[in-house]
Amino acid sequence: MTSTGTDPTVDPTVVVDTYLQLCEDRELDAASRFLAPGVRMQFPTGVEHAALADMVATPKPYAWVRKHRDRFLTGEQEGGDVHVVSLGRLYGERLDGTPFDDVRYVDVFVLRDGLITEQIVWNDLCEAGIGLEPSSARA
Repeated sequence: MTSTGTDPTVDPTVVVDTYLQLCEDRELDAASRFLAPGVRMQFPTGVEHAALADMVATPKPYAWVRKHRDRFLTGEQEGGDVHVVSLGRLYGERLDGTPFDDVRYVDVFVLRDGLITEQIVWNDLCEAGIGLEPSSARA
């Protein structure tokens, strides 16, 4: 992969896995190089972001969270877009310091020319008693 993270010949699962790791490590400048201009990032509460700095600045119901990335599914769509689905489990620490683990997540990515144009996030944080309800996340 080039230093800009835009080489379309790189395996799309490697692009997504590297991007997710950089986000977890809060290397946002490096992670941003994997995003296309006008990227759309949508989260379980319905909140959308177009920049990683905005996403990180949003209040969270946890101190930190990371991903056990268990599996990736890929498929090419008509027109050349590649869809990558990352399935796994979240683990982290609640705001009160208690740990959590084994919370399901699904991230869906759309890549065009090796860059992420869309990220849609689903997870069971609310079901696990950790996440914010949609109405409180928008308040």
